[in-house]
Amino acid sequence: MRSIFVGVEYAGKSTLIDLLGDYYRQRKVRIHGDDHFTIPDSTLSAPSREIMVGLPEDIKERMQRMQIHYHVDIIKKYACPLIAGWHIEEAIYADFYGDDPDSPYYKRYAYQFQRLYESQVLEAHLPDIVMFHVTASDEEIARRMRENPHEYPIVREGDIAEIKRRFDREIEQSLFTHAHRTVVLDTTGKTPQESFDELLALSEPLVTMGEVALRNMEVPQGEYEVKYVNGVRQMIPNP
Repeated sequence: MRSIFVGVEYAGKSTLIDLLGDYYRQRKVRIHGDDHFTIPDSTLSAPSREIMVGLPEDIKERMQRMQIHYHVDIIKKYACPLIAGWHIEEAIYADFYGDDPDSPYYKRYAYQFQRLYESQVLEAHLPDIVMFHVTASDEEIARRMRENPHEYPIVREGDIAEIKRRFDREIEQSLFTHAHRTVVLDTTGKTPQESFDELLALSEPLVTMGEVALRNMEVPQGEYEVKYVNGVRQMIPNP
């Protein structure tokens, strides 16, 4: 399954990506995870993240636009890409926080390419592309924000409702939604495992039969080795 996760900060995108990545790896499926679109890039070193926050706006805009476009091919090339934020997050945060001197975002984002990115993916006729709109109640987002604050937070508590409204509007306009490839997943009051189980259930009508068969595999809980004996695939737990 080619998965794109979008939604307001603290909704649970990264947690679900981690769970889905572990799920695939336990089944010996190679993934390509990219959860680094939010400024500053969470995969950079601490000094590099600090530098990224202070970069001039035109450099940030060009860098973000280039990496967003680059991931069109990532989504098409890999069988199981896990993408967080991508182009929709950028459109919302740059527009809302672009004039804020305390925000790492910038104002002049090239919004006119939003649907182009999506059309380039859809034109590949991929059978298993799913966009997950991960959301939660305003109260739940605020609670998570207070209890587990991010090192570089983007959304402020007073902005939660408006940011969520903008995500709703942007996702409604998305070509993935028009192509019936969008799943809405509300994580309010649910454990990560409960939300992950719901993710699998809601996405099942949108995936290939191969993905359904993969999900039906019984795999050992710990480390194991795949061997073939007389042409039969076996999963042998490591001692």
